Amino acid sequence: MLLHVNTSSGVPVYLQIEAQVKHAVAAGALKQGDALLSVRKLAAELRVNPNTVARAYQNLEREGVIRTVPGGGTYVADNQPGLLKSEKLRRLRPLARQLAVESTQLRLSAEDVARLLEEELDGLGGRR
Repeated sequence: MLLHVNTSSGVPVYLQIEAQVKHAVAAGALKQGDALLSVRKLAAELRVNPNTVARAYQNLEREGVIRTVPGGGTYVADNQPGLLKSEKLRRLRPLARQLAVESTQLRLSAEDVARLLEEELDGLGGRR
């Protein structure tokens, strides 16, 4: 698994790691049961503090994306969390708000934004 971080982007490195792991899982590049690099190995590869990687892994585990086996490694979770639809929507609301603000500032129509979202969903293998 190749991750890349940009320390000058203004986005915290742990959030970059979380987003890239989530994207890899959503795109199918990482499948259920696949092993992830250890905290120390990934930190060395990315040249970041191990605490940064540990924070990302803790957040991903809390969200049910990955699971850690003490002394056995970190893996993509076998089952996705059984979240209520209201919780799923709550998690997406800030992203939807950001998309709405950006598209309004760029003066894009709702149809253009919906089409763009459809294309991105199709690129990830469609709806589930």
